[in-house]
Amino acid sequence: MPFLKRPRTNQPRSKLLDAKSQKRGLWCTVFSVNGDEYKGEWLNNKKHGKGTQIWKQSGTMYIGEWTFGKPDGHGTLSVLLPGTKQYATKYCGGWKNGKKHGYGMHFYKGSAVYEGEWSEGHRGGGWGKMWYESGDVYEGEWMKDKNHGRGIILLANGNWFEGTWWDGKKNGNGKFYYSDKGQISEGIWLDGMAKCGTLSDFGRNEAPAPAPCPIPQLQLVDMQLVLSEAKSAYLERINSNFPLHDTLTGKE
Repeated sequence: MPFLKRPRTNQPRSKLLDAKSQKRGLWCTVFSVNGDEYKGEWLNNKKHGKGTQIWKQSGTMYIGEWTFGKPDGHGTLSVLLPGTKQYATKYCGGWKNGKKHGYGMHFYKGSAVYEGEWSEGHRGGGWGKMWYESGDVYEGEWMKDKNHGRGIILLANGNWFEGTWWDGKKNGNGKFYYSDKGQISEGIWLDGMAKCGTLSDFGRNEAPAPAPCPIPQLQLVDMQLVLSEAKSAYLERINSNFPLHDTLTGKE
């Protein structure tokens, strides 16, 4: 009778035994060989339901919902503070397939905080508000971690801009308020730079540091015609650079 050898496998014995155990339901804490630990619910040998995972090497902890082995639903991700046994929250909110997704709040190093919509691990997919460490605050639409769409940014010095953004830069129609000088610039922006528009007094009498002289009136025969022609030239450039230009130009 011939002797049949068992097929060899590259998987370690610990993983083979773990696969055969077919964990399901509510379990006590399960320790991995590398020091990671998980306590919570299982289904078909995968984390499924509510549970807590601690990764020893990175010092991070996730508490929340799981779907077939990945964070999915609502959960909180925390990091271990150096030299202590205390955890600090990094993110609290929605998850999908192991990535931040839906509504959530992320705490960055320093004082920076983002609260709003997430899409596949990135800030975006809708509205969001970002408090920067510099003191600036942006509130509006996002896409792939950048200001994208309609939004307003309030600068730490009190000035602010409201208008349209593309890929993190001012693009399209917008208004920049110089609260310190009591002036407003209104027009077209391209790649973060004001290209065409008007500069006028706005609350000049209440401004803390107004310009010495008010802005003089233009002596043009048809000021609106000159302005519209200049705007049209830049809008053509915007239309050619950005396929989804309706958000930038304000067209319905």
